[in-house]
Amino acid sequence: MAKKEDVTKYLPLTESTYYILLALVEPLHGYGVMLKVELLSQGVVKIGPGTLYGAFQQLEKEGLIIKVGEEQRRKSYVLTTKGKTVLQDQIKRLEIMTKNGLEIISSL
Repeated sequence: MAKKEDVTKYLPLTESTYYILLALVEPLHGYGVMLKVELLSQGVVKIGPGTLYGAFQQLEKEGLIIKVGEEQRRKSYVLTTKGKTVLQDQIKRLEIMTKNGLEIISSL
């Protein structure tokens, strides 16, 4: 049985990185990711092209996303298995933080 890779070195994710990975559960090109991030975050997070393409380079280097196509200069990316694991672990962290916060705030 394969041992689960330790992905804790990637955590915690920044808010932008979290939303980029969340957007890439399906293959998308850069502009599609920018739109999806803004939609998922309800307009709270807006990522410009420079920030996004820098993030793509870093995430691809770390093996969290992979390029899956290129058409007319539009490169599409999607999460790798490792990227999915990082995203799942971040969601667990957020769930714990939210649970703790709600418990404490409700006692005020």
